[in-house]
Amino acid sequence: MMRKKSLLALAAAGALILGLAGCAAGGDNSGDTGGEATGDAGGEGGLITIIVNDPANPYWKTEGDVAASVAEELGYDTTVGAHKGDANTENTLIDTAISNNSVAIILDPANADGSIAAVKKADAAGIPVFLVNAEINETGIAKAQLVSNNAQGAALGAQEWVKQMGEAGEYVELFGAPSDNNAQTRSNGFTTVISQYPELVKLGEEVADWDRTKGHDKMQSLLQSNPSLTGLIAGNDEMALGAIAALKEAGKLDGVVVGGFDGAPDAVSAIEAGELAYTVLQPVAVYAEEAVRLADEFIRTGEAPETEKQSFDCILITAENVDKMTAPFTYSG
Repeated sequence: MMRKKSLLALAAAGALILGLAGCAAGGDNSGDTGGEATGDAGGEGGLITIIVNDPANPYWKTEGDVAASVAEELGYDTTVGAHKGDANTENTLIDTAISNNSVAIILDPANADGSIAAVKKADAAGIPVFLVNAEINETGIAKAQLVSNNAQGAALGAQEWVKQMGEAGEYVELFGAPSDNNAQTRSNGFTTVISQYPELVKLGEEVADWDRTKGHDKMQSLLQSNPSLTGLIAGNDEMALGAIAALKEAGKLDGVVVGGFDGAPDAVSAIEAGELAYTVLQPVAVYAEEAVRLADEFIRTGEAPETEKQSFDCILITAENVDKMTAPFTYSG
């Protein structure tokens, strides 16, 4: 079915983020890993296969929606699949993309190391792969790797978190999926900033795999062992929102500064409600669109980007500018 005009508007609005960010993260798939085709724009250019992590998360849903919308606008058919962080499922989806004679693959890789073989397989089959949101630990096989500037975004968030903590207090951290390089990059960025303030004391850290339910459960555990904590810094919004739910259940949200990362719609609502201190907006709409346009250029001309790894700066969202969020993951300030 044709994508709704609202998705096209989202992609266009996403371009505005690119200018603001200084160019430094499919509608009907619902997590379907069967790679069912969703495009209906004529397909003159062939099939572009789009593989995201899990569209149950609005960040990854936006990634797939925007990529499919732009591809269809350019005259391609699209199919959107989800691997949900599983490299075996990802490999099956790559096999399907190859058997379907895809002209390009847009991939949010499942694993920095585990996805390398799948990308190599597609490349050997003559299908160009363009990575979005996360990198793999090898260069020269994907035509491009487009990601948020996670180090810059982590520093932005940590600086705001330190400010709202008053440069002192006891805190815990929720860490993302260890298989994703973004998790360590963000954690390192937090530490680089926070370590400059000796009165900020880290009491504990838990891995919550980017997941809201795990964020809730890990926060419950951290609260039991660290009842005096006054701050939480999280590697993404889903974990932060889960932690907020646990804090509310324990009657301890007041007085605890919680910071997130992604710019998700629920995080925006939590900022407006005074529950989340800030989020760091990843311009996912921008680089999802850019990946498709780079793929289109390669298909038409055979020319790959001069620079394989490209990063896009993030934007800090707080109570002061949250009203500038005009659509999911789209900032108009």
